[in-house]
Amino acid sequence: MQEFDLTMELTDDGSATLFIPQLNEHYHSVKGALTESNHIYRDCAFLHRCSTMTTNEDILPYRLLEIGFGTGLNACVTAMVATESCPVHYISLEKYPVDNQVLECLHYESLVDATLWKAIHDAPWGEATHITPYFVIEKRVADYLVDPLPDGIDVVYFDAFAPEKQPEMWTSDAFRRLVSVMNHNALLTTYCAKGEIRRLLTVLGLKVERIAGPIGGKREILRATLS
Repeated sequence: MQEFDLTMELTDDGSATLFIPQLNEHYHSVKGALTESNHIYRDCAFLHRCSTMTTNEDILPYRLLEIGFGTGLNACVTAMVATESCPVHYISLEKYPVDNQVLECLHYESLVDATLWKAIHDAPWGEATHITPYFVIEKRVADYLVDPLPDGIDVVYFDAFAPEKQPEMWTSDAFRRLVSVMNHNALLTTYCAKGEIRRLLTVLGLKVERIAGPIGGKREILRATLS
C-alpha cells in the first residue's frame, strides 16, 4: 500500500528510520528516531496532558489523534506508558501504510516492548483494537486533508512530513479542520517550530509554546493548547 520506495538508515541514537529518495525525506529525525518519538510525542504531548488532569476529570481514555502513522513508533512508545490512570484511545491516520515486511528491517522490537510492537502492527486497519486494558488503537487508511476526522480529540501528534515536502498538510485550512475536532484544553505537538506555523496556530485560537527539543536534536519544538 506504500506509495514510495523506502530504504533504511540508522539515526544518531542508534535507532533506525525509513528514507524516501523521491522526497529526500526521512520518517524520523536523523538525530534520533526513538529519541524524537519519546520526547516530542510521548513526553511533551501525551504524558504532559496526563499530568495536567484535574481532580474533577473523570478517568476516561484520552482520545489521541496522530497525523501520520508511519512506522508506528509513536504508537508503541505511547502504549508502553498508558496506564489505568491515563488510558488512551489512539487513532492514527495514514494515507500510505508501510508494508510490515519493510518495518521488520528497522528492528524496533529490540528497542521497545516487542509484544506491544507486534500487536500494534498485527492490529487490522479500520478497526478499534484493544492492545492492553489501557491502550486501544484504531489505524485508519485515510487522507487527513479530505477524509472525516474523529471528533472529541484531547491530544494531537502532528507528525506529517516537513512543510517543504508536503506544504498542503500545513495550511491554515488544514489546521482549521483539525482544530474543529479538538476538545477544550486539547494539545498538539509537532517537531516543526517555524514562525509561520506558530503564527498560524495562534490565529486559530491555540496558545503556542516553544519548548526544548530532544537532546542532540532540534533546539525547539512546538506545543499548542486549545483554550
